[in-house]
Amino acid sequence: MKTTVALELADVKAIAAAAEAEASANGWAVSIAIVDAGGHLLWLQRLDRAAPISAQIAPAKAHTAALGQRESRVYEEMINGGRVSFLSAPGLDGLLEGGVPILKDGMCIGAVGVSGVKSTEDAQIARAGIAALKI
Repeated sequence: MKTTVALELADVKAIAAAAEAEASANGWAVSIAIVDAGGHLLWLQRLDRAAPISAQIAPAKAHTAALGQRESRVYEEMINGGRVSFLSAPGLDGLLEGGVPILKDGMCIGAVGVSGVKSTEDAQIARAGIAALKI
């Protein structure tokens, strides 16, 4: 039997605050989603001026990163490389860059998804949030 690590509310709040700070420092209007290891939504915030659709895309990116235990951009790259079959993968809707898994000792304990600016900037915000955990 193994002991598992899980995100606690304090962790989620720290991730969200750091991600919001990164977005605000750059003047980026985004939505930020944080999910647990099973892709279940723990946090969603839509910053002022963020497009309404971003509140749908951010959780999808986070969900995809958590379930796949890898960055969502990996799927985008596979599809762009010709493996269009991934478009029909069950349960994976956020097949765009901007979903980043939270890894602790090689185990995925959740993910952060961001939507609203360039996909590389979305991922930058997600990584800044995860960095707040210092893991």
